[in-house]
Amino acid sequence: MNLAWYWTALIAFGIVNFLLISASVLVYAERKVSGYMQNRPGPNRVGPFGFLQPFADVLKLVFKENIVPTAANSFVHSLAPMLMVVIAMASGALIPFARGVVIADMAVSVLVLLALTSISVYGVTLAGWSSNNKYSLLGGLRSSAQMISYELSMGLAVLSVVLISSSLNMVTIVEDQGGGYGIFAWNVFRNPIGCILFIVTAFAETNRAPFDLPEAEQELVGGYHTEYSGMKFGMFFLAEYVNFFIASFVIVTLFFGGYLLPFESVLLAQFPGLEDSILLMIMQIGTVVLKASFFAYLFIWVRWTLPRFKYQQLMTLGWKYLLPISLVNALLVAIGVIIFS
Repeated sequence: MNLAWYWTALIAFGIVNFLLISASVLVYAERKVSGYMQNRPGPNRVGPFGFLQPFADVLKLVFKENIVPTAANSFVHSLAPMLMVVIAMASGALIPFARGVVIADMAVSVLVLLALTSISVYGVTLAGWSSNNKYSLLGGLRSSAQMISYELSMGLAVLSVVLISSSLNMVTIVEDQGGGYGIFAWNVFRNPIGCILFIVTAFAETNRAPFDLPEAEQELVGGYHTEYSGMKFGMFFLAEYVNFFIASFVIVTLFFGGYLLPFESVLLAQFPGLEDSILLMIMQIGTVVLKASFFAYLFIWVRWTLPRFKYQQLMTLGWKYLLPISLVNALLVAIGVIIFS
């Protein structure tokens, strides 16, 4: 569906602001969830139930001094956090939020999304190198090693989805999960191993625990963002939360029916007037946001439940287990597609 430029601009404006607000909400949710898991209240002073605490933190970062180490490369030091935020926001352009509500409906949107997520590691690596700090450099090196270890498995997990839907377009992948079987047509049931592989590698890709070795406060005192302060640190913070929310949307899009309502085909058969209506669009947006919110909660839950992997454990998991499993899974899916198509 070709959208007029003003409609596209309106969607882009809405998605960017939605991601900015969602980052603040996720920060609040993480603090509250971790508080309840540790038997403490979490933020409860600024605003009702402490809801304005993230906004107070942003205000604090705005007024904090921007410190650049004397020996740092000031240009690259400033470029790295901007690169992280731009890539995180740009990824949102490829997510279909409802039928016809997508900024960039490209024929190869899956490839573009993988390319964008691959570039984000440069932001971490450049931040570590430009700071001229041994802890920051170690964090950057860990991030690049982690990317090489997990992107292969992630790519093969995505390949298994592409084989099933016979398309690299994310909208087509979503619509392919809308058969008459309802939720059982979702790829999580057709390709469960690929789903688990992608979720695990998404944790590694977004540097979330237990794969947060590039930060590792106990070892690297913050890793790649050790030498950052003020809004530059705030941009890294924003990028982290936007990235794992985008990862949640991608998981939902590839494996959990995306914006499709459970048994949507049955619903449209009963109420044909709903098709192409504003009401259906709102319901689809609400559906994909609710699904993604569940996985955002999963990201938070795992962070405060599992301990961080040791470096050798992370490499062993990536190369000795996930990569062979993803290769075999892609091969089995390809054979299944040939037999049953």
